[in-house]
Amino acid sequence: MSFMKAGRLFQATLLLISALAVTACGFHLRQSAALPPAMQRIHLTVSGGGEFPRMLSRALELSGVTVEDNAGPGIAELRVPTASFGTDSLTNGGYVRITEYSVHYQVQFEVIDANGHMLIPPQHINMSREYSYDATNTVGNASQVQQIQHSLNQDMVQAILFRLQAAGKHDGGLAVPASAASTH
Repeated sequence: MSFMKAGRLFQATLLLISALAVTACGFHLRQSAALPPAMQRIHLTVSGGGEFPRMLSRALELSGVTVEDNAGPGIAELRVPTASFGTDSLTNGGYVRITEYSVHYQVQFEVIDANGHMLIPPQHINMSREYSYDATNTVGNASQVQQIQHSLNQDMVQAILFRLQAAGKHDGGLAVPASAASTH
C-alpha cells in the first residue's frame, strides 16, 4: 500500500470514528420538524416584536409549513400571546454589588386548527440563563444579555417545534398537559 493510500485510509477512519463518537454522546444536528397535516398552512400571531416572530416563522417555513399573512378558511392558527424576558439578581458581591443575574424567558402558545378546534391547548415554556455581571464593563454586559436573549429565542423556537411535532404523533393534539413547563 502506498503512503498516499495509507494516509487517505487513516483520514477516513479518523472521520468515521469522530462521527461515531459525536453521535454516541447524544449530539444531533437540529433539523426541521415534521408537523401534522392540520398545520401545513398556518397563521402566526405573536404578541410583541423582535426577532422571535421572525425566527419562529422561518423555522416553520423550513419545516414545510406555509406561513400565511392572514387567517382564513383552511388555515390553522398558532397564537403566542406571551413572549417575554425578565431578569433577576442571583448573588451579591462585596458592598452589596450584584455579581450574577438570571435572564428568564417565558412563552405561552396554542394552536387552533382550521375548523376552530383546539389542536394544542395553551402550553407554557420557561427557560433561563445565568451570567456574571462585570461593573467595569457595562457595554460588554449589554452585549452579553443580547447574546443570551438570542440564544433563548433559538432554543424557544426549537422547543415549540418539538411540541408541534409531538402533536402530530398523537392523534387529537398534544398529550402534554397545558400546565407542563420546561426549564433549560
